[in-house]
Amino acid sequence: MQLQDILYSQGFGTRRVCAGLIQQGFVQVYPSNEALALVQYTQSATELVAYGLRFKVQGVDWPYHEKAYLMLHKPAGTECSQKPSTYPSIYTLLPSPLRLRPQKGAVQGVQAVGRLDQDTTGLLLLTDDGKFIHRMSSPRHHVPKVYEVTVKHPLDTQQVQKLLDGVVLDDDPKPVRAAACEAVSHHHLRLTLTEGKYHQVKRMLAAVSNRVEGLHRSQIGGLKLPPDLAPGQWRWLSEADLASIAG
Repeated sequence: MQLQDILYSQGFGTRRVCAGLIQQGFVQVYPSNEALALVQYTQSATELVAYGLRFKVQGVDWPYHEKAYLMLHKPAGTECSQKPSTYPSIYTLLPSPLRLRPQKGAVQGVQAVGRLDQDTTGLLLLTDDGKFIHRMSSPRHHVPKVYEVTVKHPLDTQQVQKLLDGVVLDDDPKPVRAAACEAVSHHHLRLTLTEGKYHQVKRMLAAVSNRVEGLHRSQIGGLKLPPDLAPGQWRWLSEADLASIAG
């Protein structure tokens, strides 16, 4: 694969821009033997094996990924939208190559897998793999998502049981049930859901006469939000991470 095409596929600009970066000496490639020095190429048509390639563009390390799979610790006061209405977009937390990765059609860059409300924090997945987004979003796959819920009124066993048995939301006569539900403390509920309706957690708690004061998603499938990933930070998903999500 030509070096300019590798950079283009990773979101570093048009092929012409990528060729310019290479020709101006802004691109260095890590050799397979890490004991060797970085290799600088100035020919944009240089053929390289893309798989496993690591390189630097203007001093920034970048690993080649055919498809991008990320986790983000979403902070409060951000919107999961490319065109936010009130609060900053989560996409401003990502480096520009992830926002500019080429895709077929009008969509560009990585996209959030589902959405979290502007005041909800926690684990958010992003990818440019449309099949992965569909698989994760499909109600047929029932991927469990765990939420840490801070509630206004003290919890009791009746509320927990109602959430497990199923509550009726105003727009759907079919009861919505929690896959798991645990009162961690009087005002802390750990809730596991396998579907994602609009404002679902907030409406489920309202249905049992309580109110959500704080909402944090801590886990998707078997993938937990790492304790060392601070709000606003992101990282690549490993093969083990992807396997844990699929369960």
